[in-house]
Amino acid sequence: MRIAMRLMFAALALVYVQPVRAQMHGPLVLAAASLQESMNAAADAWSRHHHPRPVLSFAASSALARQIGAGGAADLFVSADEDWMDVLAKAGRIVPGTRVSFLTGTLVIVAPAHRALTLRPAPGFALAAALGGGKLAMADPDAVPAGRYGRDALQRLKVWDQVSGQIVRAENVRAALALVAHGAAPLGIVYATDAMAEPAVRTVGVFPADSHAPITYPVARLRASTNPDAEAFRRFLVSNEAKAIFRRFGFATR
Repeated sequence: MRIAMRLMFAALALVYVQPVRAQMHGPLVLAAASLQESMNAAADAWSRHHHPRPVLSFAASSALARQIGAGGAADLFVSADEDWMDVLAKAGRIVPGTRVSFLTGTLVIVAPAHRALTLRPAPGFALAAALGGGKLAMADPDAVPAGRYGRDALQRLKVWDQVSGQIVRAENVRAALALVAHGAAPLGIVYATDAMAEPAVRTVGVFPADSHAPITYPVARLRASTNPDAEAFRRFLVSNEAKAIFRRFGFATR
């Protein structure tokens, strides 16, 4: 009898303890690959306010949006462009009124840090000559925001046709950055903030802001969210405190 009662109390304890444990972690945030350092710093700052640290997952915005669209569970989504957030909004995946575009970025050309080179992106600039038959690393221009911005810029500057056959399509902007950092490509197109995060590369050219669509980062809470801290962390990300963190990593804020 005593053994049976002990088993019953143990089962009841599990019923009551498991939901509590389920809330011991912070919200799950799916964020663009280019936000790795800055978002981790923001999550650290949030945890210093005595909140469970958010769980962060980084990938191309396109891959994350497809994951959410397929029913993947998460609390917040931070995209590197408006288009993928639009896709989720039209699909009813985000909570109305929670979408805020809070960061902006700059598109640049990078080369290995040891390479002495300066490019001035303008109509017809000598990108093909600078490649010298090598590859141009960039995120997939058919899906990933950094790749889309890059293709738009090269097309508007009328050099896309000259280099399109030399492009290495990376799964995300950090993969493109790594190709240049490791010497697998002589040049790459990434965000200025990515270049700041990798000492093995240097910025050799900055694209004019009017050569591509504005680079903006929206955040929104997802309808699938169940974490009680999700909305509070979303509000923190767009607060002055968090914006100061993102500016430290090279982003401009809105």
